[in-house]
Amino acid sequence: MTDCRTLLATLRRPRLLMRAARYGLGEYRRERDLRRFVQAAASPEDNVFSLISVEAKLEATRIAGDAAYSVARHIEVLIALLAEARLLRQA
Repeated sequence: MTDCRTLLATLRRPRLLMRAARYGLGEYRRERDLRRFVQAAASPEDNVFSLISVEAKLEATRIAGDAAYSVARHIEVLIALLAEARLLRQA
């Protein structure tokens, strides 16, 4: 199984998406926002793996040009992913 830190290090997304996600980190509240994307996972590492799979589906939808793609949802997931990765680094 791949280490989640390796997955995060190799994550490449458009600059505008990442800038928007970094900007939104200040408003992120873990107890409020995380449960919209993942079930109640115990550790930040479990949350990172779950969020990576959610984000990968959004990225595939974006790449395909599907009309169901939501930029706002993609940014929200990236915000949660960055916040959980920050918690993982602190641990």
